[in-house]
Amino acid sequence: MTTPKQHWNEIFNSKTDSELGWYESDVSQTLKFIDLIPESETGVVFLPGAGTTVLVDELLARGHDVILNDISNEALDKLKRRIRVNEDRLTWLHHDISKPLPDGIPQANIWIDRAVLHFLLEETVIRGYFSNLRSVIRPGGYALLAEFSTTGAPKCAGLELHRYSVEEMTERMGPQFALVKYEHYIYINPLGDPRPYIYALYQKSNG
Repeated sequence: MTTPKQHWNEIFNSKTDSELGWYESDVSQTLKFIDLIPESETGVVFLPGAGTTVLVDELLARGHDVILNDISNEALDKLKRRIRVNEDRLTWLHHDISKPLPDGIPQANIWIDRAVLHFLLEETVIRGYFSNLRSVIRPGGYALLAEFSTTGAPKCAGLELHRYSVEEMTERMGPQFALVKYEHYIYINPLGDPRPYIYALYQKSNG
């Protein structure tokens, strides 16, 4: 049976960025939510599924330090070959985000997940993801989740999805996190197909 790591390595090894069904050359939808965060120009950002996103370039340009995680070493290798500046502000992490994070990972001001969580199906795996999210975000920090909505496609990249409502997201985030804003958004993928997403921004309490 193919492991998640093997599955994603095969995809990133065999396809160009523009052939990936979730790839965005324009990350303005994500940046629109990040702009809601006070003093968002600085601070550490954790990307639980970095892939080959150009969001990294935008975050570096804004002055962020970035923790780049992916289960696919092929994706991270592609990013390393592309990003040749500000390497001292990048932390590279090849890890299954549903498993406990390694010791020494810096706490983050912002967690940005676009299209990672919805690939996790088993309840224990989903709980592991949210445990990492809650532990790595500083008090007062933020989490932005962007996943396939309940009206979205049931599969992506050949895999079944767990699609989300804002109610389920909020319940899983837990009482430490307050919903700041959410929005339904239609993403047009590189093949021209519409993909309904839900974007939800949360803030962690200072307590």
